[in-house]
Amino acid sequence: MCPQATPPGTTADPTTAGATTAGATTAGATTAGDPDDTEFRALLDRLSDKATADYYNPFTTFDWPTTIPTDALWMSPELLSVHGTEIMDELSPAQLRALSRWESVNFYSLNVHGIRELLIEVTRRIHTPGFELPSTFFHHFVGEENDHMWFFATFCLKYADKIYPDKSVKLPEAPRDPDIENFLVFARILVFEQIVDHYNVHLAADDRLHPTIRHINRLHHQDESRHIAFGCRLVQLLWERLLRGGLDEAARHDLRTYLDRYVAISIGSFYNPAVYRDAGIPSGFALRNRLLAHPARQAAHARVLHKTTGFLRRIGVFDA
Repeated sequence: MCPQATPPGTTADPTTAGATTAGATTAGATTAGDPDDTEFRALLDRLSDKATADYYNPFTTFDWPTTIPTDALWMSPELLSVHGTEIMDELSPAQLRALSRWESVNFYSLNVHGIRELLIEVTRRIHTPGFELPSTFFHHFVGEENDHMWFFATFCLKYADKIYPDKSVKLPEAPRDPDIENFLVFARILVFEQIVDHYNVHLAADDRLHPTIRHINRLHHQDESRHIAFGCRLVQLLWERLLRGGLDEAARHDLRTYLDRYVAISIGSFYNPAVYRDAGIPSGFALRNRLLAHPARQAAHARVLHKTTGFLRRIGVFDA
């Protein structure tokens, strides 16, 4: 979870406190007159040290079984897209197990596509003006995300013989202003990582699932906890930079609308008609629309998003 911002006049632990003063003019470069970046540096050092201490070789860490039984759960029932609705009660145990299998594969496929996007965006910014300070941590970030993409893709191909294609609706192009573009890139990355981590935590702890599934999610959460701590700090710094630059209300509204749309698209990607088809459930597109509008699913979305929306409200991006 993103840390709370430090109240004015208090002294924060630089490894856990919110970024209210650190590195405020850019995400990393410090020039004459910039606020002190000691807190941000301390966080980056701590996260880099932790990444080094936690390092594992993904190519030797996993003992991939030949198969994962298809008559067992692959996804926690509480995380299925039908959970809490009358539709779940209408499905047979065999259909629910099939749905858990294909929604599991869809989840890892979403990770493959999301990681590909964030790797492109982060590597474009390593060792560029404005990102001097976090660039060392970016190297840890990129290496770990590349490992994640490999083991998620390996799971899909080994046990389902496919990766679901990316069918999400594309967002409009972000504004050309580099400060706004940087903010939106890292805000999207943070939203994506926090949604995924909600699932990782539950799946890693669910002893109804195969050990390989739990292992993948446990390792991913271990790394993502660092990425999220970094992302919260960086997004706040980039937002504060926009505010100091005179971001007007119309521009703020456009940013909120853009991020609202991204959140909706991200949540909608968990309702995949191809998954329903593969699970033997008819009328996948109609079912998707029915589920997305269901009150129980709306409540589930709020639970998945509460850390993200809470953080964006707290720093002033979303309205209270």
